Amino acid sequence: MKFVDEATITVTAGKGGDGCHSFRREKRAPMGGPDGGNGGTGGSIYLIGREGLNTLADFRHARQFRAKLGDRGGGKGCTGRGGEDLFLAVPLGTRVIDAGTQELIGEVTHEGATLLVARGGRGGFGNEHFKSSVNRAPRRTTPGEAGEERELALELQVLADVGLLGLPNAGKSTFLRAVSDARPKVADYPFTTLHPHLGVVRVGESRSFVIADIPGLIEGASQGVGLGIQFLRHLKRTRLLLHLVDMAPFDPEQEPAKVIRAIEQELVGFDQRYPPEEGSISLAARERWLVLNKMDLLPEDERATQMQAVREALSWNGPIYTISAISGAGCAALTQDLMKRLEAMKTEIHESD
Repeated sequence: MKFVDEATITVTAGKGGDGCHSFRREKRAPMGGPDGGNGGTGGSIYLIGREGLNTLADFRHARQFRAKLGDRGGGKGCTGRGGEDLFLAVPLGTRVIDAGTQELIGEVTHEGATLLVARGGRGGFGNEHFKSSVNRAPRRTTPGEAGEERELALELQVLADVGLLGLPNAGKSTFLRAVSDARPKVADYPFTTLHPHLGVVRVGESRSFVIADIPGLIEGASQGVGLGIQFLRHLKRTRLLLHLVDMAPFDPEQEPAKVIRAIEQELVGFDQRYPPEEGSISLAARERWLVLNKMDLLPEDERATQMQAVREALSWNGPIYTISAISGAGCAALTQDLMKRLEAMKTEIHESD
């Protein structure tokens, strides 16, 4: 299915039912009083989180959503039936913004979570409501209120523990296939992934994490070139970044240290254009590990030298790994270390709380 991470929809909650104008008409009560009931409340519209969804594709064509109206009040003091609420299933990680005011309405981040996006109108009052000691035969009723109508901008930010970062053809999709059951497209010719893929990496019983393959970045991505801005924001929900580097690029001018610096500048540019929210870490400051891929294409006696050259050129003090995603060499050790680090990060969060 094509990945869709943005959608604009219009939601209209149900109108409340009108109040009823009625008087009792019974055989032994010729002077029966008012008994018109109130109208029912209109249906509201909620978004509800569903783990099985990973795109906003359902909203590509269906963009108008209306909840049921409330029923009109009835005689004998009967209140009209309320309109049925409408629940729209969305993927976890969906942000909801009022398209008119740009106000953030909320986010849906876990299974079964609901977010009210349009409240149903209140039912009108029947004439029984207006009965008093000085007005025993009121003929006044009120109509039901209109339900809220909103245009909503939906944005999906994938939820993953680890995000893969790098230029096109760095081997991110191949790596994801090697360590998980995800099956993004790979081929022996240059191309880039066009939409994110998620994979669950299992490293033992009850020990696993989610990894996201983000489309490859190109120079100028943070300024809107290519697919950059559209997908850089997915990295905002990850806790750790794996920066994959092609050590045997098609273009010999793509020297590893040079392209690493280029990607770092895109992260800085994105942070400047979209400052992190209070309490969150910027992309440029987020923990990032270097993963030198396609090492099997280098002569064996040059591999250690090449890795050291990258470390020295960058003055890199963080973790650095050498792998071959296509053969799987080095991938198991990397995923084990990732699992340990993610578990340690959880512990640090709990202790700080």
